[in-house]
Amino acid sequence: MAASVFYSRLLAAATLRSHRPRTALPAAAQVLGSSGLFNNHGVQIQHQQQRNLSLHEYLSMELLQEAGVSIPKGHVAKSPDEAYAIAKKLGSKDVVIKAQVLAGGRGKGTFESGLKGGVKIVFSPEEAKAVSSQMIGKKLFTKQTGEKGRICNQVLVCERRYPRREYYFAITMERSFQGPVLIGSSHGGVNIEDVAAETPEAIVKEPIDIVEGIKKEQAVRLAQKMGFPASIVDSAAENMIKLYDLFLKYDATMVEINPMVEDSDGAVLCMDAKINFDSNSAYRQKKIFDLQDWTQEDERDKDAAKADLNYIGLDGNIGCLVNGAGLAMATMDIIKLHGGTPANFLDVGGGATVHQVTEAFKLITSDKKVLSILVNIFGGIMRCDVIAQGIVMAVKDLEIKIPIVVRLQGTRVDDAKALIADSGLKILACDDLDEAAKMQLSDTVSFHTYHHVSIKDESIDDIKELLLFISDGIVVLCLYFIKKNRVSVETSLIFLNIFCLCSLLDLGSK
Repeated sequence: MAASVFYSRLLAAATLRSHRPRTALPAAAQVLGSSGLFNNHGVQIQHQQQRNLSLHEYLSMELLQEAGVSIPKGHVAKSPDEAYAIAKKLGSKDVVIKAQVLAGGRGKGTFESGLKGGVKIVFSPEEAKAVSSQMIGKKLFTKQTGEKGRICNQVLVCERRYPRREYYFAITMERSFQGPVLIGSSHGGVNIEDVAAETPEAIVKEPIDIVEGIKKEQAVRLAQKMGFPASIVDSAAENMIKLYDLFLKYDATMVEINPMVEDSDGAVLCMDAKINFDSNSAYRQKKIFDLQDWTQEDERDKDAAKADLNYIGLDGNIGCLVNGAGLAMATMDIIKLHGGTPANFLDVGGGATVHQVTEAFKLITSDKKVLSILVNIFGGIMRCDVIAQGIVMAVKDLEIKIPIVVRLQGTRVDDAKALIADSGLKILACDDLDEAAKMQLSDTVSFHTYHHVSIKDESIDDIKELLLFISDGIVVLCLYFIKKNRVSVETSLIFLNIFCLCSLLDLGSK
């Protein structure tokens, strides 16, 4: 019948999902390939949401200067007037203004003020003031920031140097080398991902024994392979050794210099620096972690850090709450396997409290894309009844209306199931992970999620048949009145849509 067809199409439409474009992998991952640390696991993680701490360029340059690495002269400005004063003090006929945002691709970005590019060359203190006024306090939009953009609160004003040649240099950790690795290329100042894809032979690597440390001959060998002239190979090697010492001193996961240059005077300089730090070292690198700029982070990242939760936002619509990073990755994989898209990575750890579980639900539901939640807990150290208490409290306090599928196994699992059952809440329990993932993706759950209604019992099929029978009769009446010119086609369709929607909402409340 016509109404049955309409109902089916409405049900199918409710299951449609929008998909965002995938973000690119970090540069080091493409340079080193798919081995070890940079395995993708089938999930594209947003660049601005990595676990490791990243600092602004000017802070990274200050660390380089303290380590004795050669860098251009420059200072940070937090207002146009400060930019004017710094440009005047430098005394150069031309200076470079660099927007300080934690995102790549700033050179090709656009400010909300309309200014094109986050790196500008100016030729007077007055121009430095004018350009910085279009950057400071404005959002910069790049490929990595997406439509949200990143606020620029300060600019780096530095002298302009004229490079003869530009090189790429980085230090990172790589499992396949069982330690740090130096990465170099004669193609600097450009997107290193493009170099890795188009001319991989232009990238050279030098593994470092983490026990013995870096040796002078290794740095010299890499500098030679990168194409530094013989007269400055030693200078380049010395800078590499100092950068490696900095890498170890501050528990960095990556130090990237792009570009490292030979300037017109024959000096080796590090023109730009990006440093990521291992968040596991926060307890002994307090000075560094106090420098974190939370204005550059997603608000949920800040909330997660306060609650001591490991959270990374993704682009999907199925929220995940899991204990253990490995199980969290497996959970996301199985969701992807069944055609779904996880909305987040969230590891509550092995000693989560009821409060942390509640905070975890707040994080998940703060993402408006989330249409359902999958809780997957294996209770070893973690007690399942603690998770259950947190779930019940969160659903009540936050008045969560979207479907929640819970899969619990392990310590005190029976107590946990009893808590959920006695709560009277509409929480779907499942013992099998595969079935739990499928349950999240079923047409019925997707449809009722779309309308923010719940699934009750088996009598739903009988009620559905009755509603479809009634709607078929309404279609016949509408066609009769249309034929008699007593009502328009548009009015009939509106009436039918309203009836179907009201019926479905009523169906969900049964």
